[in-house]
Amino acid sequence: QDISINNQEEMLTRRLISRVIQNNCASLSINHKSTLLKRFYSLHHSSNARRTTTIIPSLQLFKVPQRNMFVRVQTTPNEDSLKFLPGEIVLEKGSVEFPNAKSAFKSPLARALFQIDGVKQVYFARDFISVNKQTEVDWETIKPVIFGVIIDHYNSNTPIITEEQERQDTAIQEGDSEVVQMIKEILDTRIRPAVQEDGGDIEYRGFEEGIVLLKMQGSCSGCSSSAVTLKSGIERMLMHWVPE
Repeated sequence: QDISINNQEEMLTRRLISRVIQNNCASLSINHKSTLLKRFYSLHHSSNARRTTTIIPSLQLFKVPQRNMFVRVQTTPNEDSLKFLPGEIVLEKGSVEFPNAKSAFKSPLARALFQIDGVKQVYFARDFISVNKQTEVDWETIKPVIFGVIIDHYNSNTPIITEEQERQDTAIQEGDSEVVQMIKEILDTRIRPAVQEDGGDIEYRGFEEGIVLLKMQGSCSGCSSSAVTLKSGIERMLMHWVPE
């Protein structure tokens, strides 16, 4: 199936809806998110006039100059895996596999793809990007978001692979317990990317008697809202995924 991404209101609207649900409904299960997205899509298709403002009145879409880009998607023998062909070179030579979000620290595109709920594995080759999803996730739910991430990446002119080194504070050490490993992975894959979007960062300092020790950095250091970020965001997410 060939999909033109240039100036298509339909694709832009689906991407917008998907991102709103993914970013603002973190507490919902994957199945509930899938159901919610399908209902929004159904509402979108049922209205022929002012479709975007009918669904989300407070949001507006603005056209910005972007390169013409055609992304093709191909099925594979694995029903939980699809190939996305951006029509441009992905890797000049070789290939690289990212089996989990932790391994994606050298690739901005891979990191962005792993931010999508349901993405399980990412693979780059010369001319395609392969994405594996969790079995319980519907492709209809996450495919528009994947298209958006790929297009945004190519329009940003950011390299596919960088020389960035893995953060040492959250690197898995030989003596780390299973709980500490889970905390580090969540900090790296879920919390740190969100904090960095606001110009800040976090540094893992340790885990003692059920308390995670963190240091706020960058724009978050001394920020009046950092306490809210710690309490309402970071603490709640860590307690959800790691009750210990």
